[in-house]
Amino acid sequence: MAQTIAASRVQTADEALAQDAGQYAKQFGVSQREAERRLRALADSVAATDAIETTYRDRVAGVSIEHKPALRILVYLTGGDPVPTRTLNAGGMSVPIVFRTGAKASRDRVIWAITYHQAAIRAALPNPPAMGLDPRTGELVIVVPTATAAANGKEALRARLEAIAGVPVRLRVLDQIDVNLSAPMGGSRVEGRNAADGRRYLCTTAFTVTDGARYGVATAAHCLDDLTYFDPRRDATPLSFVGQWGWGYQDVQINASPDPLPGLFYADTERTVERPVTGQRSRDSTRAGDFVCHRGETTGYSCAIVELTDFAPAGDLCGGPCLPTWVTVAGPTCRGGDSGSPVFIGTTALGIVKGATYRGGACIFYFYMSADYIPQPWRLVLGPSTPPVPSPPFGALGPP
Repeated sequence: MAQTIAASRVQTADEALAQDAGQYAKQFGVSQREAERRLRALADSVAATDAIETTYRDRVAGVSIEHKPALRILVYLTGGDPVPTRTLNAGGMSVPIVFRTGAKASRDRVIWAITYHQAAIRAALPNPPAMGLDPRTGELVIVVPTATAAANGKEALRARLEAIAGVPVRLRVLDQIDVNLSAPMGGSRVEGRNAADGRRYLCTTAFTVTDGARYGVATAAHCLDDLTYFDPRRDATPLSFVGQWGWGYQDVQINASPDPLPGLFYADTERTVERPVTGQRSRDSTRAGDFVCHRGETTGYSCAIVELTDFAPAGDLCGGPCLPTWVTVAGPTCRGGDSGSPVFIGTTALGIVKGATYRGGACIFYFYMSADYIPQPWRLVLGPSTPPVPSPPFGALGPP
């Protein structure tokens, strides 16, 4: 086994929030203090938006976060019956919750349509499309290439697909490519050799997991089975393959460690600061407009906005059609080698990066699997002192 390296500094929850708030401040032109207040408010508002979605389950199309000109929460409902604006006290500030009516269909109805009519929609087009729910309008958005829209007539094609789906459809004409984010390259942090072509492939590990008896790390299922972990000092440790789950709604692989591991991961590009996992947020509690971060081995640390929470990537990236369970996050920071990397905010884990959508070689958005779908009995290891070992193998094994 590789020599254990001395642990670098472990962030507190406040330090982790401050790091992410620095990215928020740059993107939205607010002070560091205001960015921290907003991120705390967003975290504290999750319970309230969960309750709203439960109350208006038959009407809600989606919930989104608006950051400019000020922070507020928008709830989109079907029908015309108005709901008064509310004010939520969260994170030491007052956040308006504004209800907008007139959405074309509820979230439940659109998700049902994707799930049950996906095969027919795919069959109606030359190539299997990406699709998802627009939470702001209650429409099923289907992405088609320019050539397909031109050959069929955009409006005629939209009407045909709407008749199949049974819900309002909006076409997005976009020449895109959806791919998994593994890539052949050296100098990796988690890599393996493909026996078929003899090349080495790079992935990024996500979070530490345990089944109560063993400890390991999670990465993407489309990464190679036999992986070697490289710590920041380039010491290598083989990780034994446990299993992979890569169908429909999952893209996760677990490789076991010979020793217990703490609930730590790297959240900085240089891998000099360790961050604890203190909890996780479910996909149902994730909202369009939420501010999230990820740390990929190729692109490093970055933060951006959630775009869709009910997305089905194009093609057969999920061992066949993908279910509408993937969450998209705005680019441009994603590239090959980021597969398996962690998605988080502060010390809260959200998911594991699967792939990305490209246009003209540029990353439009990446998409991740929610941590909800880590296979049982495996679960996230929480906290820097779990398990109670003096220092972890591989340094702080987390997202390299």
